[in-house]
Amino acid sequence: MKNEYNIEYQELPSVKIRDADVVINRVCWGGSVSGKVGTEDAPDAILIETEQMEYYDEDLEYSPMKYMQVHVCESIYEFEKIKTSFSGRSSEKNQLLISLGGDHSITPQLTLALLKKPATILFLDAHADLRRSYLGDTNSHATPAFQLLKQGHKLVMVGIRSMFETEALRIKEDKNIHCFMDRALRREKVRKELLQTVSELEGDVYLSIDMDVFDPACVPGVGTPQAGGIDYYFATDILEALFLDSNAVIKGVDMVELIPEDSKVSQLFAAKLLQKIISYWGRSQGVQNREQTGGQMQVKYE
Repeated sequence: MKNEYNIEYQELPSVKIRDADVVINRVCWGGSVSGKVGTEDAPDAILIETEQMEYYDEDLEYSPMKYMQVHVCESIYEFEKIKTSFSGRSSEKNQLLISLGGDHSITPQLTLALLKKPATILFLDAHADLRRSYLGDTNSHATPAFQLLKQGHKLVMVGIRSMFETEALRIKEDKNIHCFMDRALRREKVRKELLQTVSELEGDVYLSIDMDVFDPACVPGVGTPQAGGIDYYFATDILEALFLDSNAVIKGVDMVELIPEDSKVSQLFAAKLLQKIISYWGRSQGVQNREQTGGQMQVKYE
């Protein structure tokens, strides 16, 4: 089953959504960005670069798509439709629901659909995003953390290195925020504390990754890059702690704020990260113990 542009994940067949282990939602929305523009082009750009990824996971030592099927959804272009894009999926068992953005304003819309009770949001970002509004817009990419707290969720924030004074005060005073500042993560003790915190998460958890959390030397293609940032391998350490060490129930994942650039380095980085998320989730579900009937088995790649 093909989506409207015949863009698939790793060139694998897109099965019917009910038969998929992994559902990839393309949210082509960039209506609230500041700085550089182009986040609406990121979902397809990331998926195109997954064609460059080998199927084998060198860390987990298995090929996840030998055991899993994927469905790539049709693109969403209207903000009002984001909230309903995963309507009815939150009750589905054993499906990994991933949204590729799009700017960060999409996250509260997705959590409204996927989280039916207060949860923990693992929030990776260079910016605090705790503004009540930005330039009069309450659904700005500067407001998602504020909106998530308003929905009743707790935040574990990672990589923050840019904020307004009122946001800094909110972080210090709000008991529902546990923040790991980017500068502090230079210290091994704090890095270990973060990984321990993530490994101890339980209950419903939603993972939101703003691509500007990364060092702009690794991911230059973001709208509002900030000096500093985490690297790829520390991100995979966080994923391992979340998917393999914790008792969390992963209700959804998003990757936002990427802007495709000519070198394609940013898109390739995001594609590799997407693959890693899928691989870790698959291992957490024990898919490697299934029969090899996944999407990769239907592809002639030699």
